[in-house]
Amino acid sequence: MIKRYFAARPSGHFVSCFGNVDLRKDFEEKLKKTAKRLRITVEQMPRHIAIIMDGNGRWAQSRLLPRIEGHREGGKTVERIAQYCVDFGIESLTLYSFSIENWKRPKVEVDALMELYTRYLIEIRSTLTKNNVRLVHLGRLDGLPASLQKEFKETIKLTAGNTGMVLALALNYGGRTEIMDATKKIAQKYKDGKLRLNDIDEQCISEHLYTARLAEPDLLIRTANEMRVSNFLLWQISYSEFYVTRTLWPDFNKTSLEKAILAYAKRNRRFGKLKTQN
Repeated sequence: MIKRYFAARPSGHFVSCFGNVDLRKDFEEKLKKTAKRLRITVEQMPRHIAIIMDGNGRWAQSRLLPRIEGHREGGKTVERIAQYCVDFGIESLTLYSFSIENWKRPKVEVDALMELYTRYLIEIRSTLTKNNVRLVHLGRLDGLPASLQKEFKETIKLTAGNTGMVLALALNYGGRTEIMDATKKIAQKYKDGKLRLNDIDEQCISEHLYTARLAEPDLLIRTANEMRVSNFLLWQISYSEFYVTRTLWPDFNKTSLEKAILAYAKRNRRFGKLKTQN
């Protein structure tokens, strides 16, 4: 496997880079092509996009269809948007698929979703391999049905050596739970004498989150016009740019994604500094 390391960006965030220059150039060439087409600079392109996919149920209900049909259509949108992100040169795409709170939904809907996820993880393997995409999981894997756990682990294993875009699926995920789990790991290491009190800083906490090997999101997109973060990446989105659209997730397309990127490109990201500061 090609060795990865982390390098600081001008913003002070960290972005996954590659020891192999050709791989780094592959991302940059795609970014340049996309930026030129959108008439923005490479620096204005987000490297990591996170999406709260909302509106599947409303999409189905507006068409007098069962809610599960909206989820099926939303799954097709996931495949299309992931492909666009690969083509655009996006380094990481994180999708909020199923929250810990979603277990409160009707059992028939939850069971149908678990079945959909299981089939999806099998069906996307060839596409992930073809596009050199590495799949990672965010959340508590052991809380999912055994069959889903099995296919998730298998797909992660099959794509572990891929060196292109990282596709992170937040499934059985909660931001507060993530921070709680990280805190427990840190506390155990402190108890075992593997960490000193002064070792516990922001970097230490970040390294114990589910997203330990991912850069923080540059752009957070939420569909269906909902104005909340819904317990998603609470630590990681401290300086992410938010973009909310009325578009329901099944209707989110290439044009929708480009509009979000163009909106991001117009933002002045200061990270606490004044506009006049470098």
